[in-house]
Amino acid sequence: MSFKGIVRELIEIKDGIGNLSRRRLEWKNWGSRNRSHIVPNQASPCEFVEQGLWANLPPELLLDIIRRIEVSETSWPARTVVVSCAAVCRSWREVTKEIVQTPELCGRLTFPISLKQPGPRDFPIQCFIKRDSATSTIRLYSGPTPSEDENDKLLLAARKIRRATTRDFVISLVVDDFSRTSSTYLGKMRSNFLGTKFTVYDSQPQPNAAVKTSSRSSRRFHSKRVFPRVPPCSYRIATLSYEVNVLRRGPRKLHCLMHSIPASAIQVPAGLQGKDRVTDFSSVSPPEPPPADGSRWPLVLENKAPRWHEQLQCWCLNFGGRVTMASVKNFQLVAAARPPPHHRNVPAPEQEKVILQFGKIGKDVFTMDYRYPLSAFQAFAICLSSFDTKPACE
Repeated sequence: MSFKGIVRELIEIKDGIGNLSRRRLEWKNWGSRNRSHIVPNQASPCEFVEQGLWANLPPELLLDIIRRIEVSETSWPARTVVVSCAAVCRSWREVTKEIVQTPELCGRLTFPISLKQPGPRDFPIQCFIKRDSATSTIRLYSGPTPSEDENDKLLLAARKIRRATTRDFVISLVVDDFSRTSSTYLGKMRSNFLGTKFTVYDSQPQPNAAVKTSSRSSRRFHSKRVFPRVPPCSYRIATLSYEVNVLRRGPRKLHCLMHSIPASAIQVPAGLQGKDRVTDFSSVSPPEPPPADGSRWPLVLENKAPRWHEQLQCWCLNFGGRVTMASVKNFQLVAAARPPPHHRNVPAPEQEKVILQFGKIGKDVFTMDYRYPLSAFQAFAICLSSFDTKPACE
């Protein structure tokens, strides 16, 4: 059944329930006219009907409606209907949360919490990035490439803030509010003076952090957060390092230490799909220290080594048609083949699997494809490091 048919059914149900509610209200109002006492003003009959109409739908019918909408609307902007269903009332929100799966299982981004959940294992989620040099903002959109009508879904936005010795990239859900006291603030990334080291901070603690990281408390006491129970702090989730290349010999070399992702995340058997391997970011419990066997040591990512093309006289990588222009910013990240001490060996198939790729397709337009175990927030923060000035690497 199409979405129009579902809406038609809802209108018919609305008319039927509405008539019954009006009759009951009229009977109550008629009986209350014979009473002499005065009662305070209450909600109007229209408000009562509207509130009780959608909340009192039969659970079986509501479950079937939202399930059909979830299956039919798989891409933005049509997927806005799924979000609208969760905003109707509490019962609709609970059913929608039960039906809509995490990006790891369905490969789709629906709610803001999806941006901090890992992507799918079998295929990457395709996004693209636009840079606005005039306002120093960088925007992440859903979809493989920009659409002609520019009606793309905005996922994340970042603004570059220059300081005396460092540079910050503040990440938000919207493009017009980068305040750290706002409910749309998600985190930041800070670089050193030479642009060789970057630290990614999250505004919320990571329950499944690989190692216990230090949190730097802020002086914000009255900020309105998405999770109001958690004090506003900065939690380190990743450290990015670029090798010094003053002589400009060869491409950039990037190493990512993911403090919030254990190295064993890419070694979970396929039989655990949908069970133990789903990362839950809704919990706010503090992270636990890693076990002695090294199973919870942080994951290390490094850029895939390009090959030299004799005819083109340049370094080349296979981006699968997702990158069309040469740029020093282009890269692909894979699991480190030679992990540091106390880390488990990474299987050979996992070493060839591209976890994140970033490349240029036009003036100030780039593509970003990521997959498990990275989230959209983590992948976007890593890509932001390519936009910063690197005097010691270029």
